[in-house]
Amino acid sequence: MTSTIESIGDYYACASISKRTSPPTHVMNRGIFVQGLGCVLSGIWGSGNGSTSYSNNIGTITITKVASRRVVQVAGLIMISLSLVGKAGAIFIGIPDPILGGMFCFIFPLITAVGIQTLSEICLESSRNIFIISFALFNGLAVSQWAASNPNSIKTGSTDFDSLLQILLSTGMFIAGVTGFILDNTVAGTDRERGLTERNATEETSSKIRDTTYDLPWGMEYIQKTKFFQWIPISPTYNDILNKLGR
Repeated sequence: MTSTIESIGDYYACASISKRTSPPTHVMNRGIFVQGLGCVLSGIWGSGNGSTSYSNNIGTITITKVASRRVVQVAGLIMISLSLVGKAGAIFIGIPDPILGGMFCFIFPLITAVGIQTLSEICLESSRNIFIISFALFNGLAVSQWAASNPNSIKTGSTDFDSLLQILLSTGMFIAGVTGFILDNTVAGTDRERGLTERNATEETSSKIRDTTYDLPWGMEYIQKTKFFQWIPISPTYNDILNKLGR
């Protein structure tokens, strides 16, 4: 759940930085679907970790000004090739901690800036929004720190449920996201304050423009001719059926 929330934010942030239109519904569906498929394959292969998007890469786009998918694909092939060479892994492991610390000091502030940039659609002059943002950030930091420092404080009688709550409460992103979601939907505010007016206008424009950036690299002619694909949530033509149904 936390990974899905993070990924949705990453998709919007990546589109904004790349100067592309807002990701349509089928793109969000396809991204989460592929992410889930990657997690399933990771479990089958026994890698011990899931697949998700990384906000670090969004910060890298900001630095390099390179958002080409071809570059990412080539970089992925290089990383796969290097993973087969033990000496290459030893080089990365041997990087001194001060260098890694300096790199983190540069990248993570950029990630924070990218996250704040996604709030540009809301009214930051509203005291309502300022309170929600600040309280959500504080709650995420405070609760996650408390849960990490007191791992045995949660005792509901079920070990599995205790572990689940411990993981969720230790994840600052999840706590901050849930807090912001609840407050944004319960504290009274206009659509303009909440950013819904601008977001709806942006999504409506995106659906009319039909940016080919989000199309699949192959098979688009067949997909567009086959009406069946309009009913598949991850299909590039899924938005067409949404527009016909009035969402």
